[in-house]
Amino acid sequence: MRVSATCARILVAVVCAVALCARADEIDVIDARLAATEDGLLLSADFGFEFNSRLSETVANGVPLYFLIEFKLTRPRWYWWNENTVTRVTHLRLSYHALSRQYRLTTGPLHQNFATLEEALDVMRRLRNWQVLERSVTLRGSSYGAAVRMLLDTSQLPRPLQISEFTNRELRLESQWKRFIFIPPVLAPAPAPPPAETREEKEATAR
Repeated sequence: MRVSATCARILVAVVCAVALCARADEIDVIDARLAATEDGLLLSADFGFEFNSRLSETVANGVPLYFLIEFKLTRPRWYWWNENTVTRVTHLRLSYHALSRQYRLTTGPLHQNFATLEEALDVMRRLRNWQVLERSVTLRGSSYGAAVRMLLDTSQLPRPLQISEFTNRELRLESQWKRFIFIPPVLAPAPAPPPAETREEKEATAR
């Protein structure tokens, strides 16, 4: 009986340890939302993740890490496949500069420097006002399916880090697709043009 109880406790501990390890290699999309503005459709999202020791060591040793944030907007159609309205991808590059002892986060032409890795990760966890649709594009339909995810782009790692299957598991960090419904706001109708003046009104104005 004692052996069975001991085995049960060991099994529970192993399961918990495996779950914690799996959790450390996952990104959780905590929240995602779209906002219609004068500039177009803007996406904001909050991600939850931590770096394991392997990821922290890799970037601290001078190997840059590349992340992707992908977004899709589809319009459901009952008579055919869903219409893929919008597909967008933005790139994040996290690197460490030994001379300045700073971490650098680069998005397109913009970059920010941080004294610690945690400060850089805090910014990566918060996506704000990413324009995923231009103002000139008109959305047709009452509702759309939106989806967003974040992942580490392992194809950008140096070749030696891609060879080992075990290493790949340690360096894998990604989220599932976060799906939600977006209902475009109803635009107010354009104001009607003023009525044309009659001949009598024009003559009265001239007088």
